[in-house]
This record gives sequence, structure tokens and C-alpha cells, in this order.
Amino acid sequence: KETQKQLNKAGIENPYNEIKAIHGHDAFIIEYDQLSEFLSDVFKFPKAKLSKQKKIKIVKFGGTSLANGKGIEKVIQVISSKIKDGENIAIVASARGNSTDALLEILEDAKSGNGYKEKFEEFKKYQLAPDKSFDFSHEFSLLEKVFEGVHLLGDYSTKIKDRVLAQGEIMSVKMLANLLQKEGLNANYVDSRDLIKTDDTFGEAIPIQELSKENVIRYFKKEKDKIHVVAGFIASNLEGETTTLGRNGSNYSASLIANYLDAEELENYTHVDGIFTANPDLVSDAKKIEELTFQEANELANFGANILHAKTIIPLVEKNIPLRLLNTFDTDNKGTLIKAASKNKGIRSVTVQENVSLISLAGRGLLGKAGVDARIFSALANNDISVSIISQGSSERGIGFVVNSTDAKKAKLALEKEFSKEFETHDVNNIQVKNDLGIVSVIGQSLDNFNFAYNALMKNGVSPVLINNTVTGDNISLVLKNKDINKAINVIHGHIFGVSTKINIAIFGKGLVGGTMIDQILKSTDDIEKRKNFKLNIFAVANSKKVLLQKDGIDENWAEELEESGSDHYTINDIIQFAKANHFENLIAVDNTANDSFIQNYIPLVENGFDLVSSNKIANTRSFKFYNELRDALSKNNKNYLYETNVGAGLPLIDTIRLLHNSGENITRIKGVFSGSLSYLFNNFSVEDKPFAAILNEAVQQGFTEPDPREDLSGNDVGRKLLILARELDLKNEFEDIKIHNLIPEHLREGSKEE
Repeated sequence: KETQKQLNKAGIENPYNEIKAIHGHDAFIIEYDQLSEFLSDVFKFPKAKLSKQKKIKIVKFGGTSLANGKGIEKVIQVISSKIKDGENIAIVASARGNSTDALLEILEDAKSGNGYKEKFEEFKKYQLAPDKSFDFSHEFSLLEKVFEGVHLLGDYSTKIKDRVLAQGEIMSVKMLANLLQKEGLNANYVDSRDLIKTDDTFGEAIPIQELSKENVIRYFKKEKDKIHVVAGFIASNLEGETTTLGRNGSNYSASLIANYLDAEELENYTHVDGIFTANPDLVSDAKKIEELTFQEANELANFGANILHAKTIIPLVEKNIPLRLLNTFDTDNKGTLIKAASKNKGIRSVTVQENVSLISLAGRGLLGKAGVDARIFSALANNDISVSIISQGSSERGIGFVVNSTDAKKAKLALEKEFSKEFETHDVNNIQVKNDLGIVSVIGQSLDNFNFAYNALMKNGVSPVLINNTVTGDNISLVLKNKDINKAINVIHGHIFGVSTKINIAIFGKGLVGGTMIDQILKSTDDIEKRKNFKLNIFAVANSKKVLLQKDGIDENWAEELEESGSDHYTINDIIQFAKANHFENLIAVDNTANDSFIQNYIPLVENGFDLVSSNKIANTRSFKFYNELRDALSKNNKNYLYETNVGAGLPLIDTIRLLHNSGENITRIKGVFSGSLSYLFNNFSVEDKPFAAILNEAVQQGFTEPDPREDLSGNDVGRKLLILARELDLKNEFEDIKIHNLIPEHLREGSKEE
């Protein structure tokens, strides 16, 4: 009691609230860094003699980290550095490189009767590459016998499969321990089949916790002065037969051993820097997450974060053991730390699950009938089919759910069998399977402010097949077509993480107007991103002959690159397909031509996700039929068409007239000087002693006229502007309805501009 008082007086809390009698002495638990001061102040010790038992740290290396060459060399460096720094570590290792996949492929080839021996020889060479003198004769002989037996039988069981795959892990830890010994380290390989015991579920075995814990503690206590290199993924049942721990099994092995040994931390080395706000391979702007809670990590694992698995987290949570994800190839990076509590709050990540299918069961005869859901999910459970997302219509009239695509056919057959009577009575109409789907999940996002990201998806032509919000309201999942996944994840990530919205622009026409616009955009890009959070990316520049396509955008040398490396004889479909292949979002096509034939591309562009911006007046003065078809396409595809420069040289004239008209004003007359070109020509001709041709050439060179100045001099340009304004007022006129007094003599109206 007196000790407790002194502890409280010193401001030291007992974190475990625990005082025990050890060998007749009072013992209490406090923070280590407070102990020396406490002993000195309270018990007046002249100098505290303290010994601190360093807790063990489990260090796990993945297959890519252990691959031949740079991988395994870096692993040796990391381990050597930790030992040099005095860290108390045990190592858990996966099979090296793609050994597991290679063994599976050889096994399948042996089963199907294909030639497997050549691949097996390659596999053996790979295993021996780090040290050709090492003896793998036992493992190679075992594999050779198994493959030969499978080849003769034409089949294999999951039990045989586990035995084969286990050899990848065994050879990995043996080689790693051997290489560490050559570095002068007291390394010892550990066959985890002797430690972790499981049930008889081959391929996805469940550990027998108490027995496995007892084995691990006993072994590490007995062999405490060695650096243990433990095989991940593999275990054995009570009969000593090899089992495996299923998907993410090596990570699970590491977390189990960390739990059993009360480890200080589990460090998981892979080929990436940690967990990101999205898959960096899909989203270039993805940011690394510094810290996560166990709960958040578990959510990410459940919703498709490949680097994690829910079962890996559970043993760590039980003992409050932090997990740090690190990059073998970038040891200066601190990775992502996963622990009980995190200082960071808010949305964590956008994840993707690919290759899923939506199964829907519908029938009017099911309406109001009890127990339909129970029958559906019992039938699926009996066939070992897991469901990720469920959506239900009114009562039990229709229900849809998402399964892995590999299970879709099996699920449909199971339901057809379960509801065979209902099919006969037409109580169930059909069971449909929709394939080629994926799930994009936003972890930590509620529906409250998801509308902006959702609207952006609609704007980009991405329509979810299904949307689901979890019961807690903290996660949103969208079931999408596979072709929309990449675009969707970029759009959503940009909106919810405040990353600059990327605007992908294709510009047609590189003359004076088009070229000047391109240079202005390039010059202003950085400033626009700072001020407006928009990142402008000109990915295509085209003239009538060539197109320059660049995924990451053109630079100031675009004109030279277009001439030197631009593709000849392109079609508009080439640009559309390039945008699709690169999953570009927020597409804009800019028409800076004065080309009549280019207008036919407008509707295909709109139908393929492009908004339109045009200085070309021709599209708005084509037939009224085309005028309406274009607007119907814009409306149907939720796209904009901006053409303010068609009238008034970019002054907000069209918008003003449209606003007045739409608000009910009765506009009866519009007066003005509609041609800046003609004003310039005649104002200068009236005061300068120059031939009209000279003034006209000056105006053309300075870009004050249409590319063909006859469009201005004929009155056609003014006529088009008037027709555009008339149509803004819902008048259904055609260009032929306008009376034009042509200023050009008849003999100059035909022929080329140059003539």
C-alpha cells in the first residue's frame, strides 16, 4: 500500500493495475523509463541497476523481397543491420519470388498430361541460384515423386497440393538461413510444421491455438540464442500431415508467432512503401497512409486491400502488437504503422475488388413469403460460397448479391436446385448472373457528403450497377462494370482526398487560334492548379493530317513533336480509344478548326464521354435537325457544349441572352456590330492609303479574320452569328432563311483561298 501511495505521488500510473508477490517480494509494473527515477526518489537508491529484457520483434519477408538478385541481397542487408543494432528478432519467410505459382503450374501440367519436366528443371535452377552448392536433394526428390504420381493418376487432392506448396517455403527458409550463416550470423531454419498445429482442412487449415502456442513458446525458450528463420504459410495436423493456412498464410503465420511470443512489433517487409489511399498502380496521385488503427486496417482488408487480410490482424489485436508495413527496397521509408489508436482521423482509402459477379433472383410468388432469404443463403453456405454485398427489392420479391466470379456458376446451380419447385409454379421467374464486375469501396466515407464524388462519376459516364452503404455508415461500396473501374477510382479518389481534379483535353486545330490556346494553357497550368485545384492535361493535339497523343500531356515542344512523331491518317476513334485505354476522366474536346467536315465528330465524342468547347460556328448553324440531334446527345450523356466565342469574341453575350430568355424575358430585337473583322478592315481602309488587298492580308496574318477571309466578306460569318443567337431564343430557322448581301464579286467566290 505504501508503494502504491509513493507511485501515485510520483505521478506514475500502474498501466496493468497489477501487484504480485514474486518469490516473496512485492512487484509492480510501471513504464520502464520512469523506473530509475522512481527507485532513486522513493527508495533512495544511490544508483539504479536495471536490466531490461528486450522483447522479440517478428520480421516477415514476402516472396518479392526474397526473389533472386536484388531482393534476397536486400533482405540479408536488412537482417544484418538489425542484428548489428542489437535488435532481438525472429524471421518469418514466404516462398521466394514466384515459387508458389511455379509449383502450382507444374502440378497442373502434371495433372493434365502436359510436359512438366522442363518447368521443374527451371524451378530447381531458380531455387539454387543464390548458392549452387546448397543441398536441396530431399525437397527435389519429394517433388519429383509427387509430380510423377500426379502425372500417372491425372489428378491430385488438396492434401497433395499442400504438400507440394510447402516445399517452396521450406527451401526459402533453408536458403535464407544458409546465406545468413555465410554472413557470420547464428541463423537457424525452423520448419513451422513442428510448431503450428491445425485441423484437417487442407488448403485453409485452422490453427489449434493452445497447442501451437505451447509449441512456439517451448521452442523459442529452448533455442533462445539463435536467429530463427521460420517458414510461413505451412503447418501440420495432429497426424503430422502438411497443411497450409490459405490466402495470406505467411502473414498469418507471422501474426500468430508474434501473438504467442508477446512480440514488441511485427514488421512486414514487401515491395511497396505501405498502405496507400488507393492502389498506386491505378491512381498516380495516391498518398501513403502513415498510421491506421487495427479497426481501419481490418476494414481495408475486408474490402480488398491485398496487402492485408482480416485473419492477420486478429492475433495482433488480441495482444495489442503493432504492425508496421515496410519496403525491403527502401529502408529509409518508415512505412505504415497499424496500432490500437491513431492520431489521424477521416477517410482512409479507396479499394478495388476485381472479378466479382452479381446474382439476382426475382419472383412475384416470393412476395411476403417467410424464410426465402434463409433458403438462399443456406444453399450458398452449403456450397461454400461467400457473399460480399446484398441488395433487396420490395420485401422478398427480388434479391441480388455479389460473389466471386469463380463461384458464380456454382451459386446459380445451387439456387436453381433449391428453388426448383418455385420455378415449376412460376413463383420464381429467373436467376440472372451478371459478370465482368468489380467493387470500388470507399473506407471511412459516409453518404452525407458523397454526392460530389457520385455526381462526378455520373458526369464521367460511370453508372454503378449497385451501391451499398454499411450498417455503420462509414463505408460505401459501388459495384461497377470492369471497364469503368480505373476511371471510377481516379474520379472518387480525386474528390474525397482533395487531389487536383484532372481535366484531360484533346485540341483539334493548331493554327493561330489553336496554337495560341495550347501555349496559353501550358503557361497557365501551374497557376490554375494552385488557384482552382484543376490540373489541365492536353493529351492530344491534332490537325487535319496528324495527331500527337501523350498520356502524361504535351509540353512546350508540342509543335515540333507533332511534325516529327505525330501519327498520320488518324480517325476520331483513335483518340477516343486512347482516352479509354488510359481511363481518362473529365474529357474535353476543343474544336479550334473552321472545318465543316469535323462537325460530324461531335456526337461520337459526346457519346464517348467528352464535353465540347468550340470556336467553330458551323455546328450551331448546320441544319436544325443536326442542331437538335447534338443537343439530344448532350442531354442523354449529361455533357456540356460551350461556344461563347461563336458570337462577340468571347464576351458573355450568348450566356446573357440565354439567361434572359430562360428567365422569361421577351427579347424582340438584338442590335450590334457583329463583325470585328469587317470593322477592322473598313475602318483601316477608310483612313489608310493602302490597297484593300494589303489591309486584308494584314488582318489575316494577325488572326483578325476567319481562316478564309471570304467567310467574313461574304456576310456568312455575321449570318452564322445571327442564326446562333436566333436559335438561343428557340427560333427554328435555317441558314437559308437569312438574307445576305455578299460583298465579294461573283468571280472571286469560288476557288481556293490562296487564289
